[in-house]
Amino acid sequence: MSETGFRIFNRAFSAGAELTYAVLLTAFFKPFLTGQGQKRRKRLTVFCIYIFLDIVCGRAALPQGSFGLILTVLLLAVSKWMDLEKPFAFLITLLYFNTRISSGLMVQSLYFIVERSLPFQLELPEAVYLRSAVLLALLLLSHAALFTAMLYALQHQLQKQPITLHRQELCYLSLVPTAGILFGQVISGLLIEFKDGVLLQLYERHPAFLAVIPVLALLFYAGAYLTIAFQQGMAALREEQANYFVEHQQTQAIRARIHEAEQFYTRIRQLKHEMRGHMTNIKALASRSEYASLEDYIARMDESISDFEMTLQTGNPVTDVIVNDVRRRSLDLGIRFQADFHYPESSAYDAFDVGIILQNLLQNALEACQKDDEGERFIMLTGKRKGRFFLIEVKNAFGGEVVFGRDGLPVTTKKEDVPMHGIGLSNVRREAEKYMGEVEIETEHHRFSVTVLLQEKQSKEEYL
Repeated sequence: MSETGFRIFNRAFSAGAELTYAVLLTAFFKPFLTGQGQKRRKRLTVFCIYIFLDIVCGRAALPQGSFGLILTVLLLAVSKWMDLEKPFAFLITLLYFNTRISSGLMVQSLYFIVERSLPFQLELPEAVYLRSAVLLALLLLSHAALFTAMLYALQHQLQKQPITLHRQELCYLSLVPTAGILFGQVISGLLIEFKDGVLLQLYERHPAFLAVIPVLALLFYAGAYLTIAFQQGMAALREEQANYFVEHQQTQAIRARIHEAEQFYTRIRQLKHEMRGHMTNIKALASRSEYASLEDYIARMDESISDFEMTLQTGNPVTDVIVNDVRRRSLDLGIRFQADFHYPESSAYDAFDVGIILQNLLQNALEACQKDDEGERFIMLTGKRKGRFFLIEVKNAFGGEVVFGRDGLPVTTKKEDVPMHGIGLSNVRREAEKYMGEVEIETEHHRFSVTVLLQEKQSKEEYL
């Protein structure tokens, strides 16, 4: 290879390296660009920002480390358009550069060993250029392979459990990657030095660094990976505790509803026994023509009977109490309540499970209507059986904008006691999964709709 050819190769090598890094950055961002539509355009934006900035920084000859800083700022600037929260966009950009530097240091030490292990004699310049070109190509390929594997491992871990990044969590997760980047910048400046016109390499002066630096680089990468895994584990534990607390509260509430229903129907039976005595008293007053006393007696009877009124009959005592309770609360708040709910006659559905679903859906609908200051406030409940399926649907008015998380469920807007909120629909989904069902959510023109589809559980005889 001639000197001119090597110069051309060197330019192509630099361009290919930056193109590879741009592709890997785009691929690292890809799974997290989950906004509605324009996903390809968002990925192209990440790629173009990298390439454009690389060209600008190359011509401007900016100081070392400025490229990563400017790229992070630009990605944060477009993060809202890409449907990424700024803290998360900052974190994954930080992880990308930490991984790039760590993998680069590990490959660099391997490159030094391979270069020194190959026999080298005084050869023609063409052979020297060719040997250098081959080694540089192997360096890029090995770095790209290791970099890809390490990014994939991080990407896979980040996708396991969504992370809520408040200021404290972001600082905690950014500590190790930032230290890794600073370490890499310092070592990169020491790898090659010119002193009195002589090229000095760090690994020649300090051979022990051939093992120390790659190990430290790997530790910085592993530290970032394990920090994320630990934070996800803690988040999962907090979510599990919150779910357990809410589920316990809901279980207690449903049991209270069942107890209320039992008391209600017990009082109904007692009233039936008392009716014979009431009829006797009414006949006696009528026979004596004491109509004023009779009218007063009937009015008091009507008042006592009104306490037993159950306006909506769903076909099950538990759902009767839940639906009528929400109806009363809605009317008190000026919210129109409409229900066409018929509990399935099949014994394949547990009233306790259906009660939890109704309790969550109707409570969420009630809270959404209370926040809606514009338009008509309403709650519409439908529950019908179709063949082996039971369909529950709740529609309600809502104000503002609904933001969906990565799990497909709306993200809570409540600031106080955040871990305890926003898990109502996740409880509904968990109950639906018991019946091999699913939950569908739709929003349109300030109308929020949740549809729960339950499927009858098959008995053992049906499996045989």
